[in-house]
Amino acid sequence: MNNLRIYFKKLSKKAQAPTYSKTGDACCDLYVIEDYTIKPGERCLARTGFAMEIPEGFEAQIRPRSGLAWKKGLSLVNTPATIDAGYRGEIKIPLINLGDKDIVILEGDRVAQMKFASVYVGYFLDVGDNELNPSVRGTGGFGHSGS
Repeated sequence: MNNLRIYFKKLSKKAQAPTYSKTGDACCDLYVIEDYTIKPGERCLARTGFAMEIPEGFEAQIRPRSGLAWKKGLSLVNTPATIDAGYRGEIKIPLINLGDKDIVILEGDRVAQMKFASVYVGYFLDVGDNELNPSVRGTGGFGHSGS
């Protein structure tokens, strides 16, 4: 397991540092600082009340918590949501209710999880009129594998 030093700043007295539930977990839980009621099909930008400094060469990915996604239909509008190393503002979670009932979130609830990942910067080489190297898959996409 690799460790990564993340500087954390509370922007609200209600803010809680992200926590790992168990040793070895890939993701840490994120807590909200306000109450929310999200109706079916609605979105909200939930506040965590903290900012952080991610080292260059890394990103944070915000993901749904599997239990809330399965049991209530709570997900993220864009998942995973990416937080770049240069961002220093408040971490906010773009939640969406994909279920058929209101979802009530209370201050202090864990609503999403965060994972840190290495970032690779791609550089693009124009092949001009040449062909790309062939692959087994070729140009098949969007259901091409039969699922």
